[in-house]
Amino acid sequence: MLFLFLATLFYFLPSIIARNKVDFTAILLFNFFLGWTGIGWLAAMVWAIVASDGVPLRYVPVSTVGYAPVSSGRFCSQCGVLGPVNARYCAACGRAV
Repeated sequence: MLFLFLATLFYFLPSIIARNKVDFTAILLFNFFLGWTGIGWLAAMVWAIVASDGVPLRYVPVSTVGYAPVSSGRFCSQCGVLGPVNARYCAACGRAV
């Protein structure tokens, strides 16, 4: 019984590594369906290691209906500097945001 548990844990090791990644679902499905081949398991492991972490968004309640993402400001379309949320003009270059 212990061997079965450890074998299952080892089989899904790429999915366990990728649990906080953006591509978690794809890696899990790839690992589940093609992990039984050695190449599929190795590909899932490499994919899990090199996959980028997700960008965390903070959500705040805007009403009782739903939630909205919190923005940290606005980027200027000319120079790319991040300004305050309610800014109408860029502090760096003076152009309209």
